[in-house]
Amino acid sequence: MLFLKLSEMGLNVDGSAFYPALEPYYNQGNYPFLRVGDIKDYIDYENCIKVPFEILYKYPTLKHCKKGDIVLTKGGTVGLAGLITQDCCVTRDLIFINSSILLEEDYICLFLYLSTKFSYYQLIRSSSQSVQPHLTITLVRDIAVFKYSPQFRLTASKIYKQSVEKRIQSQTLYHQAEELLLETIGLKDFQPSQAGINIKSLKESFLRTGRLDAEYYQPKYEEIENLIKTCRSGYASLDKFIDSYSTGYPYKSETYINNGIPLVRINNLTKKGLDLSNAVYIPKEDISLSSKDIAKENDILISMSGTIGLSCVVTEKLSIVINQRIMKITPQNYNSHVLVLLLNSPIGKYQLNRIGTGGVQTNVSSTDIKDITIPVVEDEIQQQISELVEKSFYLCEESKRLLDEAKEMVEKEIENENSRVLIE
Repeated sequence: MLFLKLSEMGLNVDGSAFYPALEPYYNQGNYPFLRVGDIKDYIDYENCIKVPFEILYKYPTLKHCKKGDIVLTKGGTVGLAGLITQDCCVTRDLIFINSSILLEEDYICLFLYLSTKFSYYQLIRSSSQSVQPHLTITLVRDIAVFKYSPQFRLTASKIYKQSVEKRIQSQTLYHQAEELLLETIGLKDFQPSQAGINIKSLKESFLRTGRLDAEYYQPKYEEIENLIKTCRSGYASLDKFIDSYSTGYPYKSETYINNGIPLVRINNLTKKGLDLSNAVYIPKEDISLSSKDIAKENDILISMSGTIGLSCVVTEKLSIVINQRIMKITPQNYNSHVLVLLLNSPIGKYQLNRIGTGGVQTNVSSTDIKDITIPVVEDEIQQQISELVEKSFYLCEESKRLLDEAKEMVEKEIENENSRVLIE
């Protein structure tokens, strides 16, 4: 028998039961809380929501995961698999498999299998189609899982672990680049003031800035501003380092297609580059609707809504267009990688959070973005930082290549075994 049901492997398939909304706890602790959007080839624990560990005791139905467990997205984009690599808790929109009880090579191969087309087609074909595809715990328990030989499991898991190692090396180099930048501009040991009060006269506040909200005048913002102005190489407004810019085009969702020109939306931005794995596409002829919003290699993209200021570099020669509420800048006299590190550092975050406006969703204008203050970094240091970032990106691509190789190995093994059975 080449396949067996997941339930026959002695694994528990479950999900978080009902618990109150956790939004009040978001980023109030250090314990990772994974949601559907966090489930990708590798889970980004650094940038996911964090909650207090104590809520696991307060809400015992909240699912706790350990290294080696696997989760599957059950709503929206269904059937995406994530391998847990550190302790965390997960939303009720994820189905949980306690694969950590298996040997390492076994839970790695199970994850690789659940990431293949064979698993995905089973899940999609059998999922509930009432409003949108939706997985159930029963469906996942009944999924057919391929039985690999012991030697194959060792080989596939070895390639996967090489991929993980490349990813760790990539993250290490990226952090080195961040530290070198912060050390250069005097922010390496910066600790923002926790004071919530800053007494200002009317002349010093509203009459000068036009702002009445207390958040705008918190001491931490003035501290970061003063630190920038002590930078040994000087400082200037971001506008001085912009050759050209645009602010995206409102492409209509009804024109989206399955294949065409990738449309970059805010959820495609990460500080380490574009993630087009869940991109939508527009017809090729629509690229002419706004030629200024076609992104080029080394352009910088900045979110103007939601997580404002989140920035990344377009690192490849891609044919992509930019959606509304994303600012695209072509820099001048500043390295793109270094400028993005600055925008994603406390320098960019504090200034943009300070000037952001809005109720439910924070927004910032292109004018405000261009007005933020940027410290000047010597060309030699910029070159060192840029080289670290580029090496980091290279290793990240190598990691992805090895992961894809491991997945392809699994698929080919299944195809080969099925062919042999048919011949026999």
